[in-house]
Amino acid sequence: MKVDAILGDIITIDSDAAVIYLHEDFQELDENIASADTAISGGISALISDGEIQGKRGEITIIHSFGKITPKKLVIVGLGKTSEFSSDLIRNVFAQVARRLRSIGVVSATTLIPTIVIDNLSMPDVVQSIAEGCILGLYRFTKHFTTNDVSNRELESLTIVDSNPLFLHTINESLNIGTITSKATILARDMVNEPSNYMTPSRIAEIAEEIAYEYSLTVEILDINEIRSLQMGGLLGVSKGSMEPPKFIVLNYIGDPDNRDNNLALIGKGITFDTGGISLKSPAGMMAMKGDMAGAASVIAAIQAIAQIKPKLNVTCLIAATENMPSGSAQKPGDVLKTFGGKTVEVENTDAEGRLVLADAIGYANYIGLKRIVDVATLTGAIVTALGDLYTGGFTNDQIFFDKLLKASNKAGENIWQLPMHKEYASQNKSQVADVKNTGGRKAGSIAAAQFLSEFIDDASWIHLDIAGTAESDSLRGYKVKGATGTPTRTLINLAIDLAQHE
Repeated sequence: MKVDAILGDIITIDSDAAVIYLHEDFQELDENIASADTAISGGISALISDGEIQGKRGEITIIHSFGKITPKKLVIVGLGKTSEFSSDLIRNVFAQVARRLRSIGVVSATTLIPTIVIDNLSMPDVVQSIAEGCILGLYRFTKHFTTNDVSNRELESLTIVDSNPLFLHTINESLNIGTITSKATILARDMVNEPSNYMTPSRIAEIAEEIAYEYSLTVEILDINEIRSLQMGGLLGVSKGSMEPPKFIVLNYIGDPDNRDNNLALIGKGITFDTGGISLKSPAGMMAMKGDMAGAASVIAAIQAIAQIKPKLNVTCLIAATENMPSGSAQKPGDVLKTFGGKTVEVENTDAEGRLVLADAIGYANYIGLKRIVDVATLTGAIVTALGDLYTGGFTNDQIFFDKLLKASNKAGENIWQLPMHKEYASQNKSQVADVKNTGGRKAGSIAAAQFLSEFIDDASWIHLDIAGTAESDSLRGYKVKGATGTPTRTLINLAIDLAQHE
């Protein structure tokens, strides 16, 4: 879908539909609605008087123009109460609008920028949210259907119409950022929605290479022999039961070549299918496990966008990719592994495999001198019990760094809730035969998992994001369609931009 901006008057520009807005608590029609109302002989005000248009959030009213204005249809969209106006409201409402327009065969639409601005919400934020809402709201994963029950007709373009030439460049810039972030999120969604017989560790490596080639990044794909030579015992242990070879992926964006310490590591858990290994999951518990690489998908997608936006920051994406399968060669409960960097781990449960591969990736980030680390993983079922599917769980050793991430997540509309990291929780991971064990029991399971990962951090500022609840949605909610959500791709992009601006 193409989004752009032009100068003009929305009711005189040719389109299949013109989209304008009304707030629930409006006192009088703003000039755009008033102008459209006059042009169609008071049709809007009549519907308001009859109570058919109330301006409630997500309310969509379609009026045929019958040639009275240039657009074929006039779409009145409710934005709810002005006190509740936000970027995420815009995303959700525009996702609904875009799907409604597609359902009635609209190919081209025009719209305006809502005139209201609240604290911390600027015109560029609103414009970017319009683009993100439309593009993400129209997402469908139909790759593997041989017949298609849905119409092939798509909403192909949305044009923002504005009368001020001074704003046109800023509007188009914001639309461009919104398009880049949305396409990155769609890449993450596509990767997670792919069946695991397609989205293998080797395929993730290929995607990394394709992105590197297209956006002039450096990439290194380590095979099993190189992984073995680096003594990445966590990744090797998890991969032992699978026929699919593991991959360790290093993808670099160099945005500040003169200051290599100005860096950020994005680490993604890349378990392309998780059976639980010898500690086998139930059949029902296994059904969603093609998505156990959502962390890897989000960091690859984020660096794709970062490479296009070009912040003054060096970003390294690290992914330990493998399947976790049971077989005669699979690792067993009670095995002891030596991770990259030398720390030993007792494998108490082979289904706690994500933290094993992340331990190697974090150790590698330390080794190459990365100062700020964010790891992203569908790590624990406990986080779903604690927070459901509305909030990602966040953990940190650096509150200032975490506050920057929260700001980035709030802008993206990707909720994060911080959980405690008191040292007492670390005792749950004590082992009798190794430096640490890979499970801390049922109590505070997500915190114990984060404490396990913290054992492998040297002196870097570190954040762990547990996206087990937010990586996928079981229903359609605004711009978050059923299936993979792409969370927290846009948060990571925003973080990189903010770090570059304030370095």
